[in-house]
Amino acid sequence: MKRAVVALLVCVVTAFVAVGQDQGMGTLAGTVLNAKGRPVVGASVTMENSTGENPHATTTNAQGRFFFPQLPHGYYDVRAAHKGAASDWKHNVEVRTGKQTEVTLRFPAPPRNSQ
Repeated sequence: MKRAVVALLVCVVTAFVAVGQDQGMGTLAGTVLNAKGRPVVGASVTMENSTGENPHATTTNAQGRFFFPQLPHGYYDVRAAHKGAASDWKHNVEVRTGKQTEVTLRFPAPPRNSQ
């Protein structure tokens, strides 16, 4: 019985320590869509803090999703680029401790030819 109690306490303490270590970080995630609202595979997504420092880049997966894990609480700017097109910057996206912040980046429709 004493071993069971000690084992349970060890598990509980380990769980609290693990949660405490992750509490200082959050995740910035999202989807990149084309002008027709379809996911863009292989888009380059750039993220930097709102002062323009510490840029990071990743690529969208088969569902057009991207992830920047383990970010400290703060405000970030993010945008996507693919085959010469770019989305607008999303500025001051807040990443909160222990949370996943979701954004959607959209490519604009190509300009119409005027004839």
